Amino acid sequence: MRRFLRHPVRLVPLGFLVAIAIGTGLLMLPWATSAHRYTPLVTALFTATSAVSVTGMNVTDTPNYWNGFGLVMITVLTQAGGLGILTGAALVSLTVTRQLGLRNRLLVQAESADYGIGDIRRLLMRIAGTVFGCELVMTMVITGRLWLTYHYPPGRALWSGVFHSVQAFNNGGFSLYSEGLIAFARDPWVTLPLALGAIVGGLGFPALFEAFRQWRRPVRWSVSTKLTIWGSVVLLATGFVGLLAAEWANPFTIGTYDTPGKVLASFSQIALSRTGGFDVINVSALREESYPLIIALMFIGGGSASTAGGIKVSTFFLLGFVIWAELRGEPDVIVGRRRIAAPSQRQALTVALLSVALVTVGTLGLTVLTTGVRFNDTLFEVTSAFSTTGLTVGLAERLPESGQLLLTVLMYIGRIGPLTLGSAIALNTRRRLYRYPKEQPVVG
Repeated sequence: MRRFLRHPVRLVPLGFLVAIAIGTGLLMLPWATSAHRYTPLVTALFTATSAVSVTGMNVTDTPNYWNGFGLVMITVLTQAGGLGILTGAALVSLTVTRQLGLRNRLLVQAESADYGIGDIRRLLMRIAGTVFGCELVMTMVITGRLWLTYHYPPGRALWSGVFHSVQAFNNGGFSLYSEGLIAFARDPWVTLPLALGAIVGGLGFPALFEAFRQWRRPVRWSVSTKLTIWGSVVLLATGFVGLLAAEWANPFTIGTYDTPGKVLASFSQIALSRTGGFDVINVSALREESYPLIIALMFIGGGSASTAGGIKVSTFFLLGFVIWAELRGEPDVIVGRRRIAAPSQRQALTVALLSVALVTVGTLGLTVLTTGVRFNDTLFEVTSAFSTTGLTVGLAERLPESGQLLLTVLMYIGRIGPLTLGSAIALNTRRRLYRYPKEQPVVG
């Protein structure tokens, strides 16, 4: 036990389990539902896990099933989950860098703008200030729009603004509307603040703080920040163009909108598809060619040390540079005039392959537990749960309890998995005093 407590970051998974257990107990209470009945254990567990893991997937009609108390609990759990992820990531950075020794810590700080040597209190206050500041701005914009344009009563407008702002920045996907944000698909004063909030929340505090600090000199950004920022831009642009082209004439999604409406809805949906989880267009009515695009974006996710899920943008693009170097026969992997260390390459490959394996096993498992369900829908739902995105084609609520429990496990693993795996790899790094003879097996 003493050895376990030497690395407090290993308590992060336990902390999430405790929060899920408390949330499950509270959501099971009769005064959390509109019908004032006890919620079944699996339903409460699924919802609590979805909130704490900032997924947003649900098996109930959120605005009608839960009453005010239940919705407040979902909001609190989402906010706690988001802050827990960010502070947990800060703890990972501090713990890992302090295990590296002074010389290596200085090198890590120079390469990745890490805050491991700085004041932890200042770092955590900066994280909290960023979170609540962004949520406040989004709340003010959305509240004003709902009150002045849609004539919501002030209290209702404020509650809707707070709820959706917390969900968006923390990359959750719960909504106070049964059809998500489809009714606001062409309203930039509602969808754009939420989309931008999800983008900022999905970048991660290391990349966000460094980009803000060095915004005039992006050439000085660390490799991690460059991969995260520019990679996110590439993914957003590619996804936006792809979805817009695929759904342009689809009358069940954006086909009936004018051109500005199509552009806004497509951009907002792509921004929220990477981990946000809101429905801006009818996801279940997407054309077949749109599914691989959305699934790929969900699987990649957002930035490291962020509220976003997935394998992370930096992991995906780092593997791209590894492949490019191999195809060119280069001895080193170069990104931004920096040589990428071999351990980082192995870590990226490990995270990606384990994630592929989990999604594959999850898809096969859900296929066995269900009948008469399209493979695309099963893969979509499993990827959404594992990447903590929360988008759904309506399959989750129709699954048997065994299928819902499988998705619950995937949401938990997808949330704490990359964080735990990354810290475990870094903390367990060791040196051997000997090396075996080298051999090159046949590949391909």
